[in-house]
Amino acid sequence: MSLKEDVKQDIIKAMKEKNELLVLVLKGISSEIHNKEIEKKQELTDEDVLIIISSEAKKRKDAIEGFKQGKRDDLAEKEIKELEILKIYLPEQIGEEEIKQEAKKAIEEVNATGPQDTGKVMSILMGKLKGKAEGGLVSKIVGELLKNDN
Repeated sequence: MSLKEDVKQDIIKAMKEKNELLVLVLKGISSEIHNKEIEKKQELTDEDVLIIISSEAKKRKDAIEGFKQGKRDDLAEKEIKELEILKIYLPEQIGEEEIKQEAKKAIEEVNATGPQDTGKVMSILMGKLKGKAEGGLVSKIVGELLKNDN
């Protein structure tokens, strides 16, 4: 079953269980999927759906940060709960050590010599780590490795 179908089935299940927060989050994902399909004029792949879910998760993380800075813990709590729901559909996130190892391989692959090669390394790396690691963290690690190479 596709990820899109999983979301639809989970909406039905959540509605039967009267889990309002789960229904709200899943309907939001379903709506984003639908809008993207209309935009692309074709059915989305699981990879496309993962990108949507990752984007929604990033929005929640940013909102949590903003609410905490604004001392709105009540709203931050709601976003945290929504983020936990989204994480169910995302692949397991890999740790910094694994990212560092993959980054070193990518640096060798493109013969990167310094920060000017960051784009080349990132394009290879994000293809391999899509959905498994946050771009910001990957970029930070690549930047540190390339800075240390000089």
